[in-house]
Amino acid sequence: MSSAEQQVRTVEVPGAVLAVHRPAEEGGTDGREPGLFVHGLGGSAANWTALMDRLSGLVDGEAVDLPGFGRSGPPTDGNLSLNGHVRAVIGYLEASGRGPVHLFGNSLGGAVSVRLAALRPDLVRSLTLVSPALPELPPQRSAWPTGLLALPGLPALARRLSAGRRDAEAATEDLLRLVYGDPAGLSPAARAEAVAEYRLRLEQPHAMPALIGSARGIVSAYTERGDQALWRQAEQVAAPVLLVYGLRDKLVSYRSARRACAAFADARLLVLPESGHVAMMEHPDAVARAVRELIAGTAR
Repeated sequence: MSSAEQQVRTVEVPGAVLAVHRPAEEGGTDGREPGLFVHGLGGSAANWTALMDRLSGLVDGEAVDLPGFGRSGPPTDGNLSLNGHVRAVIGYLEASGRGPVHLFGNSLGGAVSVRLAALRPDLVRSLTLVSPALPELPPQRSAWPTGLLALPGLPALARRLSAGRRDAEAATEDLLRLVYGDPAGLSPAARAEAVAEYRLRLEQPHAMPALIGSARGIVSAYTERGDQALWRQAEQVAAPVLLVYGLRDKLVSYRSARRACAAFADARLLVLPESGHVAMMEHPDAVARAVRELIAGTAR
């Protein structure tokens, strides 16, 4: 299911206007429980279409573009911190009245989902976290370039160095090698859609500032202490949690899984040996099976 087969509407929330995607063919909920999908840094709602398709008979799913990403404009108040993204997603859930939802988060979206679930347990039925961006010190070496986005001056330098000699196809290939365990396994259609997504991002003047601001926001969140510390908030999550990690992940190390399993009160772990950072895109069938088991256990 491509993003072209989805309905998109905009919802005004505090500090932003969010683009919300849902499968076009779906009508009523037919007894399905609501779900909300939150993408990672540099991603969009399109990252979730494969998993949403596989869960469509069970979950009435919607996916949001975080402020500054996908089809959402930049935040009207310029707030790209982790708290700013959390506020936007909470605002959407309150405006739509869909909560509590089965909440899904990948990478940055995983950190957003953890903080949301800790602060607003009334809005969350279950939590599925795919390679969540929780503090990891020291980060693995392959994640350093992403962290460098947060340093003053380096993003502008990177843009100058790359201007005029990199096309969307080459840049997309670099991105796919970073987030997929085996990018060679992508179908031509999936690769073409990834290139189209990258081109769309290049056309948006706010895309790079949103990427940089959000990278700085997550790095800043990693330094927070006390009740705002993400690992402390993970311990406060009461909802059942499914943790999904790929052994080929170049951005979030599998070594985080042990700490995550200990932090969440009710956690299940799915490890995918061949998967990278976006298991819901690379191995959606395996992730969907684990989600079904999580939701069935929640119902019991």
